[in-house]
Amino acid sequence: MTTLVSRDLWLTCRDGVRLVSRVWQPAGDGPWPVLLMRQPYGRAIASTPTYAHPAWYAEHGFLVVIQDVRGQGDSQGIFSGFQQEARDGADTVRWARHLAGSNGRVGCYGFSYQGLTQLLSDAEDPEGWPDCLAPAMAGLDERSHWASSGGAHWWALGLGWGLQLAALQCRRRQDHNGWQLIRDSLERGQFLQNGPDLLKTYDPEGMACTWLALDAATASHWRRHRPPQALLQCPMLLIGGWHDPHLEGVLDLWAQARSAGGDPLLRIGAWTHLNWNEGLDHLQLAFFRHHLQRRPLAPELAVAVAVQNERTGHWQEPSRADPRSCSWWLAVDAAAPSPLGAGRLLPEPPHLQARVNAWLVHDPWRPVPGRGGHLGLDAGSCERADLDGRRDVLCFTSSPLQHGLELVVQPRLRLLVRADQPGFDLCVALSRLETTGAVRQLSTGVLRQLGGACLQERWITLMLQPLMLQLLPGEALRLSIAAAAWPQIAVNPGSGAPALGGCGPEHRVITLHFNLSGAELALQTLGLDGGEPMHGLQDQDPGAN
Repeated sequence: MTTLVSRDLWLTCRDGVRLVSRVWQPAGDGPWPVLLMRQPYGRAIASTPTYAHPAWYAEHGFLVVIQDVRGQGDSQGIFSGFQQEARDGADTVRWARHLAGSNGRVGCYGFSYQGLTQLLSDAEDPEGWPDCLAPAMAGLDERSHWASSGGAHWWALGLGWGLQLAALQCRRRQDHNGWQLIRDSLERGQFLQNGPDLLKTYDPEGMACTWLALDAATASHWRRHRPPQALLQCPMLLIGGWHDPHLEGVLDLWAQARSAGGDPLLRIGAWTHLNWNEGLDHLQLAFFRHHLQRRPLAPELAVAVAVQNERTGHWQEPSRADPRSCSWWLAVDAAAPSPLGAGRLLPEPPHLQARVNAWLVHDPWRPVPGRGGHLGLDAGSCERADLDGRRDVLCFTSSPLQHGLELVVQPRLRLLVRADQPGFDLCVALSRLETTGAVRQLSTGVLRQLGGACLQERWITLMLQPLMLQLLPGEALRLSIAAAAWPQIAVNPGSGAPALGGCGPEHRVITLHFNLSGAELALQTLGLDGGEPMHGLQDQDPGAN
């Protein structure tokens, strides 16, 4: 079937602002259901780094509409981020239902910004809601799903994304000098230091600049979006990635949709934010065909939840993994020939109750690098044996497993710590030690602490990125603890002041003392097996520890 690319079409919103969309129309007379994506990056791109081209969906009988949101691309108005999308989204869905060639049914798709636009609507009737939707890699909480983790702003990711949006605004204003300054800063890595100033100059009212001015340790003043309950009950295909920073947002959406009475599908791939390997276009097509074209339910849609095993690439239901949570206890082997090899992960609590001490010194001049994970510009699983060999990284390693282990979990670390300065970070990685000697990092997490309470010994809890963990017989588990993950998060100055970049002349050396008595790494099952829904999988509140 051949397709035709129609002319661009314009919608006049209720306040008179006009938004432009590009429409891909199948050959023939129709009518066809509409697939709608609303995005800020230019309608010609149409999220093709992660999805098939709109023409592919048009070839399968859909009228595909890709819209430039307000204030982006060629659409009129001022771009004000997510807060504008509830009104414009409702107007667009109503408009799309009555397009020439439309059969009146509308489905939405898209990832990241395009994922959240599907969930925002001020409509009070079904005419303004999509009939089904497929949000990918998005969440409702701007603090914990878009801007920060563990009380620390996403530094490299947040600045990089904010500067991309700022450059798009420069292009709209025909400010070629501003655009080039931003581009040069990104390409040379200078944005890690001058990014905040570039945002203040070229996009001072933008989301990224606004978020950086807010305290990431508390929910105060942050926006959490609340879709209509009826929208959460719509047929929904949720898509996440093990190495995507928005995964907890997707899991939170899944839980909210189930709590609202919906029956969402969930797929979590072994993906980063932009690299989906083979992607899920065929599954998404089957989903839209069933709900918009009245096709029979495809067998692959009968599975409510499926996750991808990173080692094999195979998709499976979480129930195939061990459904039990388990814990490992941190300990020190006094007989180890070197302090670097003294840390142990034990499957049972140590019998001795005596105080067990460990120390870590953070030198801001040479902060431990952040690598891979879900917050890295180099996101994904990675080798980290060289990082674990540093003296400013504490490692706790299990004995080789006699039997294999397969879990779908979110790791949680709980331990007693104090610092000699009123501010510190904990940056943690969970890795697999393979029989070849490779140290494969699988999950990371961060926690920022500021204020005088840092000087007192107290229990802290740090959550790591959810993952599907598979260890083969003979392999071991390792937990690595550092006090920095630069440039994934800014380097903590140790003074109690906010962290706003890399090392500066006011940064302090920080010594951390750990009391390992009772220190526990819990691998908590995600509960994706159709049991009780999770209620608001949230980033930990650093102020609550």
